[in-house]
Amino acid sequence: MAIFHTRAATRRRIAAVVAVATASVLALAGCAPGSSAPTTTKSTAVTTTLTSKKVHLTIADETGFPLTDKLTAEFTAQHPNITFTVTRDTFQNLTANAPKLLASSTPPDLIRLPMIGDTVKDGLLANLDPYFAAYGWDKWSASQLAPLRVNKDNVRGSGSLYQLGLGYSVTGIYMNTKLAAKVGITAPPATLAELESDMAAAKAKGILPLMEGDKDGVVNFVVQAAMNQYADKTQMMNWIMNVKGASYNTPGNVKGADLIRKWADAGYFPSDINAIDYPTFVSRFQAGEGLFTFNGNWAAADTQAKMGNGVTFFLVPPATAGAPHVAMGAANSFSVAAKSAHINEIVYFLNWIHTNAKARQIVLDVTGAAPGGDPTEAQPTAAPGSLTEQALKMSAQIGSENGQVDFMSNATAGIYAGAIIPESQLLVTGKISGQEFVTKVQDFYAQELAG
Repeated sequence: MAIFHTRAATRRRIAAVVAVATASVLALAGCAPGSSAPTTTKSTAVTTTLTSKKVHLTIADETGFPLTDKLTAEFTAQHPNITFTVTRDTFQNLTANAPKLLASSTPPDLIRLPMIGDTVKDGLLANLDPYFAAYGWDKWSASQLAPLRVNKDNVRGSGSLYQLGLGYSVTGIYMNTKLAAKVGITAPPATLAELESDMAAAKAKGILPLMEGDKDGVVNFVVQAAMNQYADKTQMMNWIMNVKGASYNTPGNVKGADLIRKWADAGYFPSDINAIDYPTFVSRFQAGEGLFTFNGNWAAADTQAKMGNGVTFFLVPPATAGAPHVAMGAANSFSVAAKSAHINEIVYFLNWIHTNAKARQIVLDVTGAAPGGDPTEAQPTAAPGSLTEQALKMSAQIGSENGQVDFMSNATAGIYAGAIIPESQLLVTGKISGQEFVTKVQDFYAQELAG
């Protein structure tokens, strides 16, 4: 292992020298290597050595996710000359306002950006290709980085690198094992039919089957989970990546949305679901309300702290027994502003998150997410039997089964607020059919891409 790191470090130093020599030429040309669009990235000589000067960095993140607070505090402890300010807004507001923030005269150095939209085409994001070479990121998982790339046609999945993840997520179902015991459930369901049977049994006992919320659209976790068990995952990914000709209006998606309508009609959701936001449904589940909740590995550590051994975490079961699992998962994606005055420093921070042992442990401890980076790096440790250990195993299983699909809310900049939230609120209260939901989301998507 020591020999590997020595050789890797040598490669990075050589790459850094090459990058420094070429960066000024690239900046004059207005493009980074292999870039998909001209950018306004500041003319900065690429270096992998952190400055000794005092630098203050800004990060725009979403509310409810403390990871950036923990990481920045540790980074400053190791590098006291670098300090941070983290600002936060709701997922909906942050995604809607990201282009405006990035285009301002004082953009955040780093921004949580789940939906790239036209930010690459408009030259608002820094092209990370020079740093990919300088830091030796070719050793990282190519498939993990693929959704963070954008090509010359402004389509995600290939081309230049414009994002990195602060943890790489997987979603599943949390089950309150104390309530499960009251219902007579002794193990997680192996199929969707078993899941439905468990929910029916809970309902019959006066126990809420599903603690979910949709004030801010997060019932999307449930909706897409149902769709994923019937849909062709390649078709879904093509639609999310804006591949020409891809459609959301598929038989599998309709079948999944119809299942959600069925659950709504059966009374499996909270009666006040459209008044419940993400933090509220999480806290209500953690307080003991609801047999199941659909959520991601980022909630594992906090859920364990609140519920102790009274909870388990598992992948959404397939429709057919023994079939491969499919789960939403993605990088907790962040982008560097093209107009940042501190690109070298903020990219150093991003690389540190993937390579520093303490940082990698923080990613796991706070979020339950896999830290990414070079797969030969030592993995962080998780307590035996803990939710974070379960989450790591789930991530590995989804990887081995090739079952990861991006979040459909990441398809376009406006799809979440403009279609998924209002239409899912109607779906989970039994006011529209699965076909109507799918049609309306697809119509919005087509109009947004056409505009």
